[in-house]
Amino acid sequence: MTGLGGALAISASGLAAQRLRMDVISNNIANADTTRTAAGGPYRREEVVLQAVPLNSFTDALNSAVAQGTPFTAGAGGVQVAAIVQDPSAFRLQYDPSNPDAVGGYVELPNVDLTTELTDMMEASRSYDADATAFDAAKQMFTDALTIGK
Repeated sequence: MTGLGGALAISASGLAAQRLRMDVISNNIANADTTRTAAGGPYRREEVVLQAVPLNSFTDALNSAVAQGTPFTAGAGGVQVAAIVQDPSAFRLQYDPSNPDAVGGYVELPNVDLTTELTDMMEASRSYDADATAFDAAKQMFTDALTIGK
């Protein structure tokens, strides 16, 4: 996809990626006190790993289309989710001998830090807003380009 359609696709990929980040962060916050999961042990914080989708050059896209006998479409670029990974940092320990999950009086708590999660949520939200603004701008340029011919 090229031109303004490509700009729309790039912004849409950013919107989808940031939305997933906000979902994962929300899940982390919701499980900040979960000491026992189905897998056993406390909840482990998750993070979204994003990667760039390369923007194919015109020549690369054309050569690929010719070699494969497919219609020509230039790569739009953008961002995609590479993985959702668990944070390997240590669990927090809290002294609570009355807790059924306590071992030696200490309970392992999830490695979720609310300050970090809220900061990440604000970053994802602002990135989402920026992608939405870019999407709206590209959509407006596309609309304006269609009205030029009238």
